[in-house]
Amino acid sequence: MASFVTEVLASSGKLEKEDLSSKISKMSRKVEDTKEEVCDMINKRYGDFLPSLQGSEELMVQVDEVSKEMDALRNCIETEVQQNIHVAVAEYAKLKQQLEKNTIIMTMLGHLKQFHSAMEESNKALLDKKYVDAANHLERARASVDSLKGWKTSQLPLLSALSSELTVQRENLIYHLGDEWKRLVIWSLPSSKEPAGLKSFLKVKLNLSHGCTKDGEAKPTALLRCVLQALAIQGDLQHKIKLFSQVLLKTMLKPLVMYPSLSVRVTEQQGEGTVLALQCLEDSNNERSTPSQVYSKLLLVLRTLHSHLLDVSIGDKKLSAILGELIWEEMSKCIIHECLLYSIPTNSSQLEKYNTVIKETEEFEKSLKEMEFLQGDSTDLLKYARDVNCHFASKKCKDVIVAARKLMTSKMHNTVKITPDYKLRLPKLPVPASELKVKHETTKNEITMENKKQLSPWSMCLPACRISESVQQLMELALNTLSEAVGSSTQCALQLFFTVRNIFQLFYDVVPTYHKENLLKFPHLAAIQHNNCMYLAHHLLTLGHHFRAHLPQPLSEGVATFVDMVPGFRKLGAQCFLAQMNVQRAELLERLSTAHNFSNLDDEDNYIAASKAVRQVIHQLKQLGTVWQDVLPVSIYCKAMGNLLNTAITEVISKIMMLEDISSEDGEHLHTLCQTIIEEGPLVFIPLAEENKNKKYQEEVPLYVRKWSTFKELVIVLRASLQEIVNRWADGKGPLALEFSSSEVKNLIRALFQNTERRAVALTKIR
Repeated sequence: MASFVTEVLASSGKLEKEDLSSKISKMSRKVEDTKEEVCDMINKRYGDFLPSLQGSEELMVQVDEVSKEMDALRNCIETEVQQNIHVAVAEYAKLKQQLEKNTIIMTMLGHLKQFHSAMEESNKALLDKKYVDAANHLERARASVDSLKGWKTSQLPLLSALSSELTVQRENLIYHLGDEWKRLVIWSLPSSKEPAGLKSFLKVKLNLSHGCTKDGEAKPTALLRCVLQALAIQGDLQHKIKLFSQVLLKTMLKPLVMYPSLSVRVTEQQGEGTVLALQCLEDSNNERSTPSQVYSKLLLVLRTLHSHLLDVSIGDKKLSAILGELIWEEMSKCIIHECLLYSIPTNSSQLEKYNTVIKETEEFEKSLKEMEFLQGDSTDLLKYARDVNCHFASKKCKDVIVAARKLMTSKMHNTVKITPDYKLRLPKLPVPASELKVKHETTKNEITMENKKQLSPWSMCLPACRISESVQQLMELALNTLSEAVGSSTQCALQLFFTVRNIFQLFYDVVPTYHKENLLKFPHLAAIQHNNCMYLAHHLLTLGHHFRAHLPQPLSEGVATFVDMVPGFRKLGAQCFLAQMNVQRAELLERLSTAHNFSNLDDEDNYIAASKAVRQVIHQLKQLGTVWQDVLPVSIYCKAMGNLLNTAITEVISKIMMLEDISSEDGEHLHTLCQTIIEEGPLVFIPLAEENKNKKYQEEVPLYVRKWSTFKELVIVLRASLQEIVNRWADGKGPLALEFSSSEVKNLIRALFQNTERRAVALTKIR
């Protein structure tokens, strides 16, 4: 009985297995046939472009039926395998492998079906202007193609045809979306050949159309939303908005900031849309727009765009946020450099009023955040407005340096007279609390410790002289800048103080270089430059002290000083004037070199040349005396003229002392020439414009001309007899001995007198 049951079960299992094998074989043939038909249909549809709607629908039904049969067969096999797994693992595994291969083919056929359906639906949605649906269907079709490409076993030749069809459909959709965008956003721009300027910007218009369809069924906002969402799905929205933002910035937003006479006019055209156009304000004569004017113009444009175009959500973002990310950085830079920069006060007293601009900037950014153009809490624009103290200091410093450089490179010969009672126009500053306390304590415990002998009130004053008008203005500029630093913030005060130091450092570097040739060429300018440097050095001694107590720390603790610059300016002035003195000395010596060493003056030509040289020297000195008159301080004037005259007479003395033979006629000529120098030399000392006041300085020539007494003694010797020379020597105690050595006097005697017993006696007395 048991064996009979076993035989029955075995035979039934065998029959079932044979039945499954036949079913799988039939199914494989059926799958292959279906695959060939589907591929053939797809190829004809997307490769050969043959219309076969009915056949394709029948194939889709056939694919569905085969899929259902496959599912039933798979379930049957899996059940049978579970029941007989210990008997026929290998046999069923082979069947399973065959089935999986068929399953892969069916999956690929399913993707082909999905692609075809998606493309058909996309075409239909595009015709109905359902752009979002069309975009979504195209995305489904793209996903199907990507899946087909992902199968390693996929070697279908029609994949390239499917990809090409997908690309064509996508470009077609984007074209229609672009066409809709152009109807919604219409720009009227000036010709690209026309130069950018106020007139060209007046031609700019932006028409935001409602975008209604011809039959009026589509709502404006719905159509706009559809277009934008479809562009976003296809990944082309960012590109469209970027192009729009570039045109908006270049032709509308930036011109509104840069041109104060430009404004925007918003016009609602019934049934057509809203038009934004730039127009010119006739009553605007300002060079720059105020921040409030700029903010109001920009907000009008952005609010109009927000209400008619950008108030649309794309995913988790508003379109206004996308546009804001693209334009904000460039727009804020433009506002800063073309508006806020010029609104910064030029005077510290106006800084408090600038709070209005800061509030206006805050309100501007608040409005942008409400429309979602702007994200985040603090931006560069607001930071710039709030850092007005630093910007004020920077702007002030820049303006001061520019003004200072302009003064330094201006003409030096325009001068003003400085007298001993001249004082700088120092600003009145409040008395510091520390000084009041010290003053109070001093008054309380007052002890008189004054010296009976007091310094003259002119002891620390500048001597009368002339300085460049530009240098006086430069000092006034420094005083005004330091006055601005008083009461300013620490950072601002530091910047302004060191800018003043930079002014003087700039003078030290620029003026000697810029005016180098003229300072060597014109003695008048060299004298003025000398005075300029001494004037600056004089006031730099006390400039820091006057302001130090009124400046914030650390300036008030001793940093605020200019004393360290004083030696440099004194040296600069001295070097400039000494360079000019060397030029004048060289000219004097060159003129005297034409005198043929003052030898053989009995020859008429030699005498004429020597006489001419002496006259030229006197003329040069007189010219210098006139040029420096009333310019140099009297003491400097007399020292300079004395030094130059001393150079001339030292050269004359040297040449005469070198002569070995001086005839009586030569002696007379030499005496005449030297007498000319003695008579006219003092007349070059004319430091003051009033002639009657110069006599004093002409009488004091020996004080300024070191060799004057020596020269006068030489002139006496040229006409003196041997006895007179001996008498003036007076055994080495006379006036001649004070000026010449014994050997020099002996040489003079040998040159002037013939070799006689009397000369020999005289020479013995000179020792």
